[in-house]
Amino acid sequence: MINVMQAFPVFLLIFCRVTSFFVVAPLISSRNVPNRFKIGLGTIVAILIYLSYGTNQEAAFDEGYILLVVREILMGLLLGFVAYMFLIAIQLAGAVLDIQMGFGMASVFDPTTGAVTPLTGQFKYMIAMLIFLSMNGHHRLLDAIVYSYNWVPLDNELFVRIYDGSVSEFFLKVLGMVMVVAFQMAAPIVVALFLTDVGLGFLAKTAPQFNIFVIGIPIKILVGLTLLLLLMPSLTYIFDHLFSLMARSMEELLGTVGERPGAGDP
Repeated sequence: MINVMQAFPVFLLIFCRVTSFFVVAPLISSRNVPNRFKIGLGTIVAILIYLSYGTNQEAAFDEGYILLVVREILMGLLLGFVAYMFLIAIQLAGAVLDIQMGFGMASVFDPTTGAVTPLTGQFKYMIAMLIFLSMNGHHRLLDAIVYSYNWVPLDNELFVRIYDGSVSEFFLKVLGMVMVVAFQMAAPIVVALFLTDVGLGFLAKTAPQFNIFVIGIPIKILVGLTLLLLLMPSLTYIFDHLFSLMARSMEELLGTVGERPGAGDP
């Protein structure tokens, strides 16, 4: 009984970080994934982390324990949100394309997030999730939360890093990176559609009898879908680069909050 009372506070802290990470992490946080599966997976991962890391840790149910729980929940949420931000770049790029192609009004309801998403963005998001699974991206997510204890132990200084602005500066940097990646993904088609608008403008001046507002929208949709079809093979390389940035950013977050482990650790 004494061993259980000593182990439970440590296990609860680990469980809080793992489950809060699963709440916002890509793919696992989807509404299509049952809550029982999330809780069960979080419990199994927390048990494995405790057996490999938490057996030599100590914690007590005292007046400061609630702050430890809040700190671990924040750590899990921050780590999962960093990964989720890079998937937002896909939908942001799709929103830019929809505005240019004329699909801006044809937004669809995404059951995985519970929000209205752009049509092209939802199409790319589904492809990205398939590529993410084929590249064992879910293994990367599990590695991130498991090995986070090598970087950020239970006695971390997260509140100090939030107070001195290190975490805020990091997220501003990641936000800028996400915006750049999103516009890079949309740039080829956006430039082609811009040139299409220029050509339609010349056509309107040289042949005023053509109703540009009537023929312009179908032409832009045709050009956009054709280029999207031609660029489909390159999505694998684009998403691979995106997922590499995701893993690197999660590592930078762990390095910002904690310290890089020794050479022999992951």
